[in-house]
Order: sequence, then C-alpha cells, then structure tokens
Amino acid sequence: MKWLIGAGLFVVAFIVFATIYLQPNSFMGCNTVPTASDKACSKSDAIVVVSGGDTMARTAAGIALYKNGWSDTLILSGAAQDKSGPSNAEAMSSQAVAAGVPESAIIIDSDSESTRQNAENTKTIFDSHNYKDIILVTSGYHQRRASLEFNKDAKNISIRNYPVTQESDWSWFWWVTPRGWWLAGGELAKITAFYLGATS
Repeated sequence: MKWLIGAGLFVVAFIVFATIYLQPNSFMGCNTVPTASDKACSKSDAIVVVSGGDTMARTAAGIALYKNGWSDTLILSGAAQDKSGPSNAEAMSSQAVAAGVPESAIIIDSDSESTRQNAENTKTIFDSHNYKDIILVTSGYHQRRASLEFNKDAKNISIRNYPVTQESDWSWFWWVTPRGWWLAGGELAKITAFYLGATS
C-alpha cells in the first residue's frame, strides 16, 4: 500500500513539475496589451513564431499578440516537411495575412528544420535589424527548450516566453492523454540532451 501511495505522489509531483517547468511564461501579470511603464510588459522589437506541432495555433497566438500591439514585426520560422509544397513559414504567413497582418510586417525564415536552426536563422534576422527584445511563441511543451536554444544564440538579446497552453496537442490537462505524456517526456529528454551538448 505504501508503495502505491508513493508512486501516486511521484506521478503527481512529476505532472506539476513538467507543467510548470516546460512552459515558462514571461507575461504572467501583464495585461492583454503592452504597458510602457513596465519593462516586462512592454512592446517588443519582434514576435517570433516557430512552426511544429499545432503550427496554426502557434501562428494564431503570434497574430493575436501582433494585433494587440506587442510588436510591429512578426517573424515566422519553419521549413516544410514536404519539400514539394510551401514551407511552414510561408503557410504561416498566409494565415497571418488572411487574419489582417500586412505583408510588410512579416519576415519569414523558410529554412529551419529544427529548434536549433530556428534559433540560428532568426539570430541572423535579429542582427540585421538590430532587434534587442523578442517575444518567442511556441507550444507550451516546447517553450522551455526553444527558450534555451534561442538564449544560447541570441546573447545580449532579451527573449520573452509566450507559451501556447491550449491547442490540439497540449493543454493544462496534457497528462490525461498518452500524447501528452509522449510530448512531455520527449521534451525533457531533449532538454537533457541540450545540457549535454547534443543538437536538437
């Protein structure tokens, strides 16, 4: 009986840890729109959305931030798995334009095939435009690892995290589905690999 209780407590502790750790959020306490008087909640130089998982939900979150005035620039990053069609970034751009974002406000990176490449390629964009403050948008389960990769490349650039916590692949109740456990476990393994120096 004691081992069952212990196992149950371990599972609960893991769920709480993974939920909090995987999806850091820099906007806790901020309003829907930026506030000039509060640096943590102020307007940024650019919003970066990386593709993968539920790309449409990630893009929708980036679009909402743009429309709420968090930045005048939307950077969309991601290659296509199917090389015969448009890149993920191009599809994301089409979604943004259809939602009312002007094409002049969008920068795309169609070459990134991994989180590591998302960070490397967008760093080039940051440097060329002298962007110093970035809002990073991705799925909740992916936010920690993406933040680690972006902070590794974008030294002297502030990276603020905006996790998408409600989407087809992920929600606050991720632990009730096998898919949720797969994603959480996979991300923790990839984060471990990051700290060990492996690529991701």
